[in-house]
Amino acid sequence: MAFQTDFDDWLAGTFAAHGPFTALVVLVRIAEPQVTPLASTFLNIIGDEVDWAGMIALFAGARKPWDGAVFFAQLDVDEPLGNGEARGRLRALEQRVREDRLVINEGDFFDSLGRRLKVEEITPN
Repeated sequence: MAFQTDFDDWLAGTFAAHGPFTALVVLVRIAEPQVTPLASTFLNIIGDEVDWAGMIALFAGARKPWDGAVFFAQLDVDEPLGNGEARGRLRALEQRVREDRLVINEGDFFDSLGRRLKVEEITPN
């Protein structure tokens, strides 16, 4: 049996609660103290069979080294978003993340090992 990650638990719980959904995904580079957005996409999740290893394989297509991924579960009534709506929401999300990295905490943030993360605000000395 494969190692169960925080991501796997999140996916199973989100799918159990909502059924099929669209995930807006932002891949990031983590170089403390900064989190930098690298690439984004959206995925229609129609089951909970995919695991973290499957996500890593999918993200290899980004051809950019990444350290974390943020998932924002989205629904249109009780079903995944249409492609046009998903693209529009993704563009708006990208803008919000560029302007304020704390927006990441509105989603579900995982490191490259599938462990849950949180962005913390740093106060200057």
